[in-house]
Amino acid sequence: MNKKLLIGSSLFALSMLVACGEGSGDGESNSSIGEELDYTITGIDPGTGIMDMAAESIDVYDLGDEWEVQSSSDAVMTAELASAIENEEPIVVTGWQPHWKFTEHDVKFLEDPELVFGDENDVHTLVRNGLEEDLPGAYKLFDQFEWELEEQNEVMLMEEEEEMEPEEAARTWIEDNDELVAEWTEGVEEGEGETVELSLVEWVDAIATTNVMAEVLRDLNYEPELTPVQISAMYAGMEGGNVDAMFASWLPAQQTYYDDYEEHFEDLGPNSSGTRNGLVVPEYMDIDEIEDLAAE
Repeated sequence: MNKKLLIGSSLFALSMLVACGEGSGDGESNSSIGEELDYTITGIDPGTGIMDMAAESIDVYDLGDEWEVQSSSDAVMTAELASAIENEEPIVVTGWQPHWKFTEHDVKFLEDPELVFGDENDVHTLVRNGLEEDLPGAYKLFDQFEWELEEQNEVMLMEEEEEMEPEEAARTWIEDNDELVAEWTEGVEEGEGETVELSLVEWVDAIATTNVMAEVLRDLNYEPELTPVQISAMYAGMEGGNVDAMFASWLPAQQTYYDDYEEHFEDLGPNSSGTRNGLVVPEYMDIDEIEDLAAE
């Protein structure tokens, strides 16, 4: 080939790369993480504490106005995470521990040095005012209920990996952990078929916890009724006495809801500790902190 033609062709190709922004040296990238993700963090139910914190993290870490937190549900979020991992694609989701995805998938929390998502949380059991007088057996059970994150994960994994229904997973776990269950039920007065209303926010950890409590109640001759609700209704149900108990009050993550309805419930303390909120990505993504999501 003619050397002048070859050189001309090379210069033309280089000029096209520069025109398209590749190798321009201006610090902009056509394939930034934000662009690959369409500047979207995949979240869960709107109004939850973790969604508010995710939105706040965009401002605190100056990620840019393009970023948004997309509301969905725990089921949708985990499905999108699984799909992205199967195809080795980037994704950022709201995440918390305990959750089966940390056992099922190779994922990690993005570091949060500004503590937008706070330190570790405790998950509290709340009961309506007057429950101790109306249903002393159920009250004592709830007051004595406490377990570890690993124990919750066991129930969640049965549901996910063995495709058990929540009731079946709860029943299987109870049969395998009779000594711990005996601690919860020690001195508890059995019921006479009374209905116990439990609110159920549909997060995998709350589903596991609430169903385990429901099955223990059945063994004690109570009749649990589980009502799926959004987070706001989970607290609001306490106000009218429509809900007897809930097991998914993450503190301090849900402090605003807690404060709004505090006069309508009694806090029996943590049923689990050491939980964590944050943004989660697959391990193969070459980022470690939330600020790494910012455009380069």
